[in-house]
Amino acid sequence: MEQSELLSRTFDTVFPLVFVVLVGFLYARWRDTDMTIANRINMDVFVPALIFSVMASGSFHVMQYKGLILGAAVIVVGSGLLAWPIAKFMGVSTKTLLPPMMFNNSGNLGIPLMVLAFGESVLPIAVVLFLTENLLHFTLGMYLINPKTKLKSILTMPMVLATIFGLLFSFSGWSMPVSLSVPIDMLGQISIPLMLFALGVRMKDVDLTNWRLGLWAGVLCPLTGLIAALIWQQIWPVKAEYFAYLLVFACLPPAVLNYIVSELFQQEPNKVASMVLIGNLISLVTIPSILLYVL
Repeated sequence: MEQSELLSRTFDTVFPLVFVVLVGFLYARWRDTDMTIANRINMDVFVPALIFSVMASGSFHVMQYKGLILGAAVIVVGSGLLAWPIAKFMGVSTKTLLPPMMFNNSGNLGIPLMVLAFGESVLPIAVVLFLTENLLHFTLGMYLINPKTKLKSILTMPMVLATIFGLLFSFSGWSMPVSLSVPIDMLGQISIPLMLFALGVRMKDVDLTNWRLGLWAGVLCPLTGLIAALIWQQIWPVKAEYFAYLLVFACLPPAVLNYIVSELFQQEPNKVASMVLIGNLISLVTIPSILLYVL
């Protein structure tokens, strides 16, 4: 692929995502916008519909992605292990720094990025990486911040239930009638643009008081993920195509969900907000860079 074509493809991949986020940000600046209900509906209805529709499709076989699942899990946990001594050195609480370093924007940024960069056929892989990161976030991540988190509350979450039922369909070989699969697909298609728009709205309210910490974290998040991915590839190598997906996954910025969870448990939400915002801004440089490499 020629350099001009490569740059054009990278731009065509990143710009649509930035555009939708920018529309959300500008709209929130224009009109006071509360995305609380929309975000809840997205997490409870649209995202579970996307997960289930992908996993329940006849072409989805979860076992063929076991190498990716393991690699993604290692990147998430490895990022936390690499960031742990840095948190101690910087004098920042591990409960504040580690989750944004571990749990990246694999949903509202990662899924559309993968699809735009590699094509619609990669949607199942993008969803698998998102599910791996998200399940770890709602188990290990919750435990890191609040060790008293109950397993029952996790298992009853719509996204977890959608994953369980999707796995049942995947292993059983069942197929849904078109009258059900079409509306579920339609609901799932709402999730990605809504997540990007919500990310833009959220950025309008972020406090930049802790911008220095945010800057450090914005560099540290993709760096620890990349180091973890490279080390794991030496230990348990996957084929080049899958490794390209893992590299993109590893370099994604901190997830907005980190801010929502920190706000819920009052774990220095202002610091986490700065890490999320600046990390996503820095990704405007890191994501095109990694795409230029893998493409």
